[in-house]
Amino acid sequence: MPHLIFIPATAAPEAGPDVAAQTSLTLARLDERLRVERSSLADALVITVYLRRAADFPAMNGAYKQAWKATPPTRTTVVVDPQAPGAQVEMSAVAVPAGTERRVVHPSSWMASPNPYSYGLRSGDTLFLSGLIPRNGTDNVVVSGDVATQTRTVLENAKQLLEAAGLSFAHLVSARLFLPDLKDFAEMNRVYREYVPYERPARATVGAGLTSGAYRVEMTFVASAAPRTAIDADAEKRPNLSPAIRVDDTLFVSGMLADGEPSSGDPAAQTRDIVRKIDAVVAKAGFTRGDVRDLLVYVTDDEAAKAAAMECRAAFGSAAITTVKVGLADAGARVEIMSLAQRG
Repeated sequence: MPHLIFIPATAAPEAGPDVAAQTSLTLARLDERLRVERSSLADALVITVYLRRAADFPAMNGAYKQAWKATPPTRTTVVVDPQAPGAQVEMSAVAVPAGTERRVVHPSSWMASPNPYSYGLRSGDTLFLSGLIPRNGTDNVVVSGDVATQTRTVLENAKQLLEAAGLSFAHLVSARLFLPDLKDFAEMNRVYREYVPYERPARATVGAGLTSGAYRVEMTFVASAAPRTAIDADAEKRPNLSPAIRVDDTLFVSGMLADGEPSSGDPAAQTRDIVRKIDAVVAKAGFTRGDVRDLLVYVTDDEAAKAAAMECRAAFGSAAITTVKVGLADAGARVEIMSLAQRG
């Protein structure tokens, strides 16, 4: 695995209410923070965009595309309320040090992306995919239909991208899934299991808006050609995911929820229980809490966001922590945390 650099969600509300101005300044800030780490936006592999209004997607794109002269990173855009007051957009980044391999993966039969991102980027053995929506890669036409139809389209797209890199679903190590309607969760999972074999990648699935009302699902994946080890995989208890996947010196950990009664809905108590579970799976994989580099903290409300961020900061110190307000699939859950650990 390449050495990864994580920049948590960043915003620029002081640029004023215009989303294009906020986008430009946010990207400049990401670049500044990456340069401190001997990297830059030109070395980014993944940008995740958290956009307040789907109607602002074209304006955000117009400003966004100015940041790259060539080879933009992969990108996933979801519609949620940014955490920074006054922010119309927030962005997080995953990058590699300057000079590290960063190669485009694009099926020969596909059209160019209609938006400013690469469908796939490979660095060493690792492949990062953009958020995939139900749109045919060959002609960019949206595939309408129920969530089962759209899930198949997304996974067929993923299959073609993986094959273009000489990989398959068996090489997946991490997945993030977004559903505008969590009532589609079970049906989406049914189709997902047809494509993604056991032992399945680490995964988190949450409720979030997408950039068009025509989309009922979006998925983004990480895959690796290197040998992978599933930690505590159990198809009966957890049919859709493995708690964690280890590849070399990197551990991808699934989104975790608090066990048992969710402490009467107390988000701080839920977060502490999740931290306990992260510690356990990290230790079982041969890592330590100090190896945790990135935390994606999904919360249901502002109170939970503050409590979870405080508990995570106390537990994980300098790790990149991004808090995102979404819907969670489990009733009573207010916090879910997906994480990544990397040695060195």
